[in-house]
Amino acid sequence: MGEATKTPKAQSKSGLRIPGFAQLQRLGKSLMLPIAVLPAAGILLRLGQPDLLGRIDAPVIGPFFLAMSAAGDALFANLPLLFAVGVAIGFAKKADGSTALAAVVGYVVVEAVFKTMSPIVLAGELDKAGDQAQINYSVFAGIVVGLLTAWLFDRYHTIELPSYLGFFGGRRFVPIVVSLACLFLAFAMSYFYPIFDAGLTSLGQFIGGAGALGAFVYGFANRMLIPLGLHHIPNSYVWFIYGDYQTPDGNVVTGELTRFAAGDTTAGLLTSGFFPILMFGLPAAALAMIHVANKKQRKVAVGILSAAGLTAFVTGITEPLEFAFMFVAFPLYVVHAVLTGLSLAIAYLLDIHLGFSFSAGLIDLLLYGTAPAAKNIPLLIGMGVVFFAIYYLLFRFAITKWNMRTPGREPEEEFEAEERANLGEGTDAPTTVATGTGTGTATATETAVESKAEQVISAFGGRDNLVNVDACITRLRMEVVDKGKVDQVRLKTLGAAGVVEVGNSVQAVFGTQAEALKNDITEIL
Repeated sequence: MGEATKTPKAQSKSGLRIPGFAQLQRLGKSLMLPIAVLPAAGILLRLGQPDLLGRIDAPVIGPFFLAMSAAGDALFANLPLLFAVGVAIGFAKKADGSTALAAVVGYVVVEAVFKTMSPIVLAGELDKAGDQAQINYSVFAGIVVGLLTAWLFDRYHTIELPSYLGFFGGRRFVPIVVSLACLFLAFAMSYFYPIFDAGLTSLGQFIGGAGALGAFVYGFANRMLIPLGLHHIPNSYVWFIYGDYQTPDGNVVTGELTRFAAGDTTAGLLTSGFFPILMFGLPAAALAMIHVANKKQRKVAVGILSAAGLTAFVTGITEPLEFAFMFVAFPLYVVHAVLTGLSLAIAYLLDIHLGFSFSAGLIDLLLYGTAPAAKNIPLLIGMGVVFFAIYYLLFRFAITKWNMRTPGREPEEEFEAEERANLGEGTDAPTTVATGTGTGTATATETAVESKAEQVISAFGGRDNLVNVDACITRLRMEVVDKGKVDQVRLKTLGAAGVVEVGNSVQAVFGTQAEALKNDITEIL
């Protein structure tokens, strides 16, 4: 959108500011890197269990599957370290290998200080095995170390020291300053641990004591935070910090997913309710939107929604589908969030236990449905069938009753204009495109040879409008100078399922293409 075509409304909207939102977005995005390790950890750990491949007692092959289980368990056991590295890389503005090394150094220091300080701060306290209780911040410690490392890296990776200390300047200085900072940080956190532990225990007691209500609140908040890209923050608490379980070998693990994978029969209550929504409810919503699409546009609707619905069913990745109706039918999205909360609450009341390695899709259902800690899985399937019917009927009724503009229900004149543009009709005339300095012109031939990444850059207002380029699993996360230059319509024609603007941050949901697009854009820039 050029300067001349901006409306007063667009200008006022681009001035919207939410304090700290950009930093929360960066945190949510940075949490995705260590979370991406979960599928590998979960698959290795689960396949190596005695009820699956671990029961094979044969030379070479048998020990291999035992080693496979140990490998997966090692990843779960070292999640705090993985979070320290992942958050440091994700949160730093220009991270590289030295950022990761500094995070490892910082976490090793923190862990050593906690071990030393435990008998002092927790004097006389014993764990369930009767040994000295240990300071255990779990994943939270990794996140704190990662954030501190990212901040120190951004501040000092270009530092210049006197010539006689020149070897230790620049990136070499970062692990040094991180180790010193983490020493003092861990020392302070050690004395704060009793307060932290009491607070965390109270929060856990609230969630556990609230029972189905706590499950409902978590499920509702999880969906309502997706438009802002902040849902990974509460997820990280529930998945990796909530509750604790001592394994038979004496290790203490925390979090719904970690405890479930370790065999805790009380875990999985707050995660099982996602399966009926992600595997059954949302694909039913996609089917309803296809059935109510206009005849001329049904082929387009099928192309968009069938792929998104299948992705949700198989893998549990739902954002491409949710963004298809999130803004054009926001009241319906709120209903979707309420139904998600209800699903979690009902699964809690039915005492259904099931975790996942990545998301609540078919792959994880097959992988974890027979796990030792799994319980009442047939009831979960029955819930899924019921939610399929509810979603289909509710979406079909609401869309037709209130004429919601879901995919395939655009006004005919707009659809035909878009079709002509996609087919390249009338492209001999110069085409106005966004450039870094405003608007420019390009012939159809010049536009045609542009790569998708170049077109996305142009849609975001050009090179000069981009401050920071990033991505998580499904979203391009851009920090821009002027949101008014971002062409949302063009982003959607390039394949974005939706666009979210808050402050100077703009997110475009490109599904699993997001990371590859980010890399292409970074390379071009």
